[in-house]
Amino acid sequence: MNRHYTKNASKNSKELRQNQTDTESVLWYYLRNRGLNNIKFRRQVPIGKYIADFICMEKKLIIELDGSQHLEDKDVVYDKNRTQYLNSLGYKVIRIYNNDISKNINNVLEYIIQEYTKL
Repeated sequence: MNRHYTKNASKNSKELRQNQTDTESVLWYYLRNRGLNNIKFRRQVPIGKYIADFICMEKKLIIELDGSQHLEDKDVVYDKNRTQYLNSLGYKVIRIYNNDISKNINNVLEYIIQEYTKL
């Protein structure tokens, strides 16, 4: 079988789907079952050694949810390298902060639709 992800990423993605964060749950409520403009999203999808929080395979759009820990220097570098890798595979990565989902989910959903339509 020709996999485009590591065995470890596959195992971790399954665990993440079973133990999603509250913020992931909120966004998944709107994305699942083509709930946002009939766009098909999947969650916790392994790509290489990474796991995409949410992905639309049709347009190669990845949504990453970031908490405050992503502002720390080591995480900023990790996220930059991760995004560069995913971009090199043809994916567009958009980052959304958890507090944006908590405070204004409608703006987040509009932003996702805008980014989707650009592709």
